[in-house]
Amino acid sequence: MTAKPSLAFAGMTHLGLCSGIAAAAKGFDVVLFDPDRTRISEITAGRFPVVEPDLERLFAANRERISCSSDAADLRRADLVYVAPDVPTDDAGQSDLAGLRTLLALVTPAVGEKAVLVILSQVPPGFTRSLGPQRMPLYYQVETLIFGRAMQRALEPERFIVGASEPGRPLAGPLAAYLASFGCPILTMRYESAELAKISINMCLVASVGVANTMAELCEQVGADWSEIVPALKLDRRIGAYSYLAPGLGLAGGNLERDLATVTSLAKAHSTDCGIVEAWVANSTHRKSWAWKMVSKHVLPQKPRPRIAVLGLAYKENTRSTKNSPSLALLAKLADCQVSVFDPVVAADVAPIAVSAGDSAMAAIAGADAVAIMTPWPEFRALQPDEMVKAMAGRILIDPYRVIDSAHARAAGLTYLTLGVAPQTA
Repeated sequence: MTAKPSLAFAGMTHLGLCSGIAAAAKGFDVVLFDPDRTRISEITAGRFPVVEPDLERLFAANRERISCSSDAADLRRADLVYVAPDVPTDDAGQSDLAGLRTLLALVTPAVGEKAVLVILSQVPPGFTRSLGPQRMPLYYQVETLIFGRAMQRALEPERFIVGASEPGRPLAGPLAAYLASFGCPILTMRYESAELAKISINMCLVASVGVANTMAELCEQVGADWSEIVPALKLDRRIGAYSYLAPGLGLAGGNLERDLATVTSLAKAHSTDCGIVEAWVANSTHRKSWAWKMVSKHVLPQKPRPRIAVLGLAYKENTRSTKNSPSLALLAKLADCQVSVFDPVVAADVAPIAVSAGDSAMAAIAGADAVAIMTPWPEFRALQPDEMVKAMAGRILIDPYRVIDSAHARAAGLTYLTLGVAPQTA
């Protein structure tokens, strides 16, 4: 029986950390490497720079297979080395590849003579080939990270997409053995195709979001309910049961925005059409203002300087990332209001205005004229409308993601405002 390859993951931010711990959970010996000694010390102690369901549990359960190191020499023990730092983006969605290049320059000469090197970070088309011939096999693998579901995605991938310099040849042994252990399809293609595949996947997602946002807004005006329409779409085989059709408050998190910016830049450089991408960006920008429009229409006319409770600061549940957060966008508009906030993991000091911080959702709600649930944290689903009404001064609930059951909210006397349906009153 062939021995399992040993793995290393370089770059202990969200992608590398979660991917490495998932590999250990699959039964592989793993080195978690980062040149930042402080970061490695924290991870060794079980204190992580990111929040993800099951991350701490899986790290503790597989601790005997995990080595944490800030010494690049320890990479020589690995048969398969993933370079996997997060690639940050600026406000325009442009990637900053400097950190990835620096880490590659450190890792590449340190790995063993027979090792296989894989870039897991998201990069623009042409990046991997631009690195030139290497002394070891070099691949690009499409990452499948979704904030808030990182461990699930890493342990249960639908498929692997691998870019290779010679896609017609079998994958190098250590990489083939590792990927085969997941029992899912492996698609091998040229570097540029794999790099563009990730962007293409996200374009399809953005298109679905654009459809949902556009039609949900119409529903709000004509008396339809988008949640009633979605099941009909998912039963259409041309659309599919797993289609992402939930309306939202514009794109957030940075990854989708980066891909839109990348496609726009490539299209302009090569004189191809990107009008549809520009339309998606415009739609995203338009929908980001939905919550503020609800405040302007339903709250401010009743009380010019209301007290508003904003629940959730992260851009989505189960993460502490606030990149392009709809909640922070709303808060930026509320400078003339009295604002209280609560988020289970994000500190109130990220708010762009002065706010008071509650130590619980109900503490933040106390005395509020309106409540806006801007992040669908699971714990917010336990909020009881009757108890909310007792604590509030007003009766407006802004709940874009339908965290609270609308019938219960109305029965408690709340005016319920959500995406995809007209305002619902008691």
